[in-house]
Amino acid sequence: MPIAKIAPSLLSGDFGILAAECKRMVSHGADWLHMDVMDGHFVPNITIGAPVITCLSKHLNAFLDCHMMVSHPEKWVDDFAKAGASLYCFHIEATNDASALIDKIHAAGMKAGVAVKPKTPVSAVMDLGDKMDMCLIMTVEPGFGGQRFMAECMPKVKELRAKYPNLDIEVDGGIAPENIDAAAKAGANVIVAGTSIFKADDITGTIESFRQSVNTEQERIAQELKQ
Repeated sequence: MPIAKIAPSLLSGDFGILAAECKRMVSHGADWLHMDVMDGHFVPNITIGAPVITCLSKHLNAFLDCHMMVSHPEKWVDDFAKAGASLYCFHIEATNDASALIDKIHAAGMKAGVAVKPKTPVSAVMDLGDKMDMCLIMTVEPGFGGQRFMAECMPKVKELRAKYPNLDIEVDGGIAPENIDAAAKAGANVIVAGTSIFKADDITGTIESFRQSVNTEQERIAQELKQ
């Protein structure tokens, strides 16, 4: 079973000192750094693009998990690969040929993720489990931070985990100490959290509690799947 990967969302960080915020999260035990890329078209907000990733990658030795909330995600693959992105996660709703896009991402030297909005059925990505490196199940509507966790999305995580025991399954949106167990029990192992990490009194402790919850549940799920 895949192990926990905790990915603080830099959308909750101070963009004026973004490299320092990235380093701060890594120093507190972050496994990945989650970069929310919004184009103002696919979602009603604008954040960062490839030039920012280029600058950050010069100052970091970290896994950059780029969540592409953009229209026409095919356009930006090469730019983000050159910028230093580690994983390029596009939305299934934004492309007509997800399989070909995964191939393009892999050819560019990045891992490929596929994201699913809350109202999109998990069946939309179920046939891609052997090709994609990660599936992101959104637990809020993409576009803004600070939203309420949507527990009703957890059956999608559970269904995906049952079919693909070894797949990295990410959840993103409203993840906090009070609902991390629900996400972990469903089978999520990559945890994106913004406010609950950045605003925590004990950032290291929060990250480690998320990790412990995930790894405990991954062991339980592994035993259940063996039976």
